[in-house]
Amino acid sequence: MVRGKLWFRCAAMHDPVTPAVVRPALIGWEAKHRRVDLTIERAFSGEELVKRMKGWVTVDPVEVTEIVKKYGRLKVLDDRELVVDFERAEEAELLNKELKERFGGEVDVELIKRS
Repeated sequence: MVRGKLWFRCAAMHDPVTPAVVRPALIGWEAKHRRVDLTIERAFSGEELVKRMKGWVTVDPVEVTEIVKKYGRLKVLDDRELVVDFERAEEAELLNKELKERFGGEVDVELIKRS
């Protein structure tokens, strides 16, 4: 298993950025006839987290997720960090090639070295 970080370019500052979960989504209910004091915290999936980047980055995150799914799997590691899991390092290289062809230098994957 090979793991990489997915980097986007920030629409405002043009720095490389990657989404990170600061706090899980807090979901509750509003009832029509009574008060419901129930909430759940739910972490985002990798794809949900990337889609939340729309408007904050210079590319369409939905297009990015469709390309990434051909080569690897988006995942939120430790309920915080967005990564792409690959079976082989060659898949990361192929993904970077397709991302470069489609988006120029606006999105890329950086392999994470295991310690």
